[in-house]
Amino acid sequence: MSTYTQIIYQIVFATKYRSKVLVDARKRHLLYKYIWGTLRKNKCVVYEINGVEDHIHIATHIHPMVSLSSLVKDMKVSSSLWIKQKGLFPGFIGWTVGYGAFTYTIKEKEALTGYIRNQERHHMIKTYPEEYEELLLKHQVKFKEKYLFD
Repeated sequence: MSTYTQIIYQIVFATKYRSKVLVDARKRHLLYKYIWGTLRKNKCVVYEINGVEDHIHIATHIHPMVSLSSLVKDMKVSSSLWIKQKGLFPGFIGWTVGYGAFTYTIKEKEALTGYIRNQERHHMIKTYPEEYEELLLKHQVKFKEKYLFD
């Protein structure tokens, strides 16, 4: 039997210490393009990537033969090296150790991609910690507040 899946992941990760170092929007888009390539190399379908100065959101379908943790590690390690090699974001020292990953159905794809596309507007109202905690609660992920952030 063949393998068929239709699970959309929202992957969220932040800069180390949530430092607001991804300040140049044009350069952020170069970063998103690089991450998009990493995802495609791993046979993922990418729906949207966007973020703000201190974190990134990704909507993607992960190939069934790729593990989520390996994929996130690949994205973080390769993009960190790329950022430092290109000198894109002075002050960038890496990504946080952890990440958030939340699942959505195909019927929720448009709402999810719209949410990610509008990150700049969304963060005029809400901080990243508020947003992240809200995602954890919405998806009923158990967490201990003292371990949420670096």
